[in-house]
Amino acid sequence: MFKILSTASALPKCRKTNDDLSTFLDTSDEWISQRTGIRERAVCTDETLTDLLTQAADQALERAGITAQELDLILCATIRGDYITPSQACVIQKEIGASCPAMDISAACTGFIYALDVAAGYFARKKVKKVLVLAGDCMTRMMDWSDRSTCVLFGDGAGAVVLGEGENLMAIQLTANGNVDVLNIPHVGGDSPFDKLPKNQSYLSMNGKEVYKFAVSSMYRDVQIVCDQAGVKVEDVDWIVPHQANLRIIEAAAHKLKVSGEKCLTGIENLGNTSAASIPIVLDRANTEGKFKAGDLLVLTAFGAGLTTGACVLRW
Repeated sequence: MFKILSTASALPKCRKTNDDLSTFLDTSDEWISQRTGIRERAVCTDETLTDLLTQAADQALERAGITAQELDLILCATIRGDYITPSQACVIQKEIGASCPAMDISAACTGFIYALDVAAGYFARKKVKKVLVLAGDCMTRMMDWSDRSTCVLFGDGAGAVVLGEGENLMAIQLTANGNVDVLNIPHVGGDSPFDKLPKNQSYLSMNGKEVYKFAVSSMYRDVQIVCDQAGVKVEDVDWIVPHQANLRIIEAAAHKLKVSGEKCLTGIENLGNTSAASIPIVLDRANTEGKFKAGDLLVLTAFGAGLTTGACVLRW
C-alpha cells in the first residue's frame, strides 16, 4: 500500500526540567522520574502548533526530495489545532504551498496510526501517490498547571512522514471504546445567552491508574494481533516504537511481550508525552541516527483518549 519515504520532527526551543517544575509545584525530579521516566520536556512559549508542524512538514518534504505541489493528500493527527476551523491540515497546506485535499484526524495519542490507516485506504484505491502525514499537539497549553499528577507528564512537539507507493505496510489494527471518564479535555465555550450547560475549564483530566492498566493490556494485545496478521513472530520484530506516555507502561508491556528493552525505542526521558506526535518524533530520531536498516521489521503501537488504540507492522 505504502512505504515511508522520509521522516521529520520539530520541537519548541524552550526546555523545562523536573527541577524547573519543582520551583512552583509540590514535586521533585525523583518523584517524577521514578513514576514516569520523564526528566525534561520541550514547551511552547511563543510558538504555535502551526509553526512546529510547518517546520516538520518542510523538513520531511526536503528529505523525500519532493515539493508540496506533488502531494496528493495531507493528514494531520491532533487533539486541538490552532483553530476550531479550518482544520490544522488546511492551515499547513497553505503554509507549505500545497494544493491537495487536507483533513485532520482526531484519535488523541493514537492519531498517527489512525492517520496511517486512512492513508493506506487512499493508496489501496489508487487515489494518491504521495501523502504527507503530520502529528502534533501543544499539550502544555491544555494542562492545569496546579495539578502535579498531570501537568508534569506532557511536552509539545510535531512529527511528519512522507508516504509513497509501496508494499511496506504489512498489518494494521485500530480499536475504539468510548469512555469519557478515564481521560478527557472539555471544550472551550462561547457566550450564548441561551446556554444552560456548566462552563468547564478546558484542562486535561485523567485517571492515571485506569490509563496504566488499559495501556499495558492494549499494547500487549495489539502487538500480538498485528504480528499474527503480518505472519511474523513478536521475537522476530527488530524495533518496537511505542507511544511515549510513561516509561513504566512501556517497560511493563515489553515484559509481558517478552521483548528486550533494547528493542523498544523511547524518547520520553527528554520529550514527555507529546500525544500523537510521540511515535513520529521517536521514529525520526531513530531514522536520523541510522538505527534502521533496509528490511527491518517495525511495530508501532499506541493508545489514547477515546479510548483508542492502534498498532501496525512496517518493513523499513
